[in-house]
Amino acid sequence: MTMDETIKRINELYHKSKKEGLSEEEKQEQKKLRQAYIDSVKKNLQGQLDHMEIQRPDGSIEKVTRKKPITKEERTE
Repeated sequence: MTMDETIKRINELYHKSKKEGLSEEEKQEQKKLRQAYIDSVKKNLQGQLDHMEIQRPDGSIEKVTRKKPITKEERTE
């Protein structure tokens, strides 16, 4: 199933859920399709970030790297 088909089916299930409700099987399908869509978006974003470079004011160019996660203590400061 292509991503366009996946999005179309997600939308169909959404509209059906608002009009008449979904069966348990359709709810599971909707959940599975939504997760596949989210995973695809994350993968595409990560691919873009992996190939991104930043040019600093001094002219140097460096690749974008992951930062360490922010701890709870750092958030409260």
